[in-house]
Amino acid sequence: GYVPTSEETLQTLAALRLQSLNSDFSTHAPFPRLEELFPPHVLHARLPPPHHRPPPKCRGARLRAGLLAGGLWGHALAKQRAERDQRLRGRLREEGASTMAAILEKWKLLQGMGRPEAMAAYVALVREWPGFGSTLFDVDLRVSALGAVPQRLWLGIGAKAVSLYKPGEPEPLDSFCYGRISSFGASDSSTFRLSVEDRDLLFETSQVDEIAQLLNTYLTSAGTQRPPRPQEPAATTPPAPPGPPQGLCPTPVSRPHRPPVGSFHS
Repeated sequence: GYVPTSEETLQTLAALRLQSLNSDFSTHAPFPRLEELFPPHVLHARLPPPHHRPPPKCRGARLRAGLLAGGLWGHALAKQRAERDQRLRGRLREEGASTMAAILEKWKLLQGMGRPEAMAAYVALVREWPGFGSTLFDVDLRVSALGAVPQRLWLGIGAKAVSLYKPGEPEPLDSFCYGRISSFGASDSSTFRLSVEDRDLLFETSQVDEIAQLLNTYLTSAGTQRPPRPQEPAATTPPAPPGPPQGLCPTPVSRPHRPPVGSFHS
C-alpha cells in the first residue's frame, strides 16, 4: 500500500520488508520487483515534466503547421518524440537502479534482525503517519466546489473520516467525517460520486466498487454509534430510588441478636 512519507523512510520500509521476507542479505535471496517495494510514482516524480509547445495563434500558421506535420516535419517530430521517450525510459531505469542500490545498503545494515523484530519496526514506522489505518485509492478529481481542473489525488478511507491527499503528502488537503457525508455512489463504472453537505465531488477511478464497499462498511459501523435522531426519544435510565430526606437518618431495622463469633454460650 501507500505510505505518504519521505523517500528515506520508504527505502527503510523496503529494507525491513526484505529482512522480514528473506532474513539477512544474500545475493542468492529472491528479490521482488522494485514496484513491489517502492512506490513507482516517487520515481516518476523525479523525471522532468514533458514540454508542451503552445499551438500557433494565427490561422495561417496553424494551417502551415498542419501541412508540415503531414510531411517531413511530421516525421522529424515523431522521431524527436521517440527519442525523448527513450531518454525518459533510460532515466527511469537509472533512478530505479539507484533506489534499489540504496534499499540493498539499508538491508545489509539490518543483519541479525529477526523477522518479528523487522515486522515490528516496519509497523512502528508506518504508524507515524497520522492517517495510519486508512486505505488509499488513486483517483482523478473531476468536479469540486472550487471548479478545479482534473487533479490526481489519493482518496483515503479510514474508520473515522474520508480524506483527500496530494500523492506523497502526509497531511490531507481536506477531510470529511462520516457525519458530513450525505450520500455516495457510482455515477458509472468509472466515476464515483461523494456528496459532502452542499458539495458534490466526482472522482474518476478504476476502483469504484472497492471504494463503495469500504465506505458502506465504515458508514454502517459509524451509524450504530450515532446519537439518536430528534424524532427518536433517547433511551433513559430509570431514576434511582429516592434517598432519605436530608438531615434524617434511616429508621434502624431490628435484627435478632447473634452471639459474637468465637464466643461460648449455653
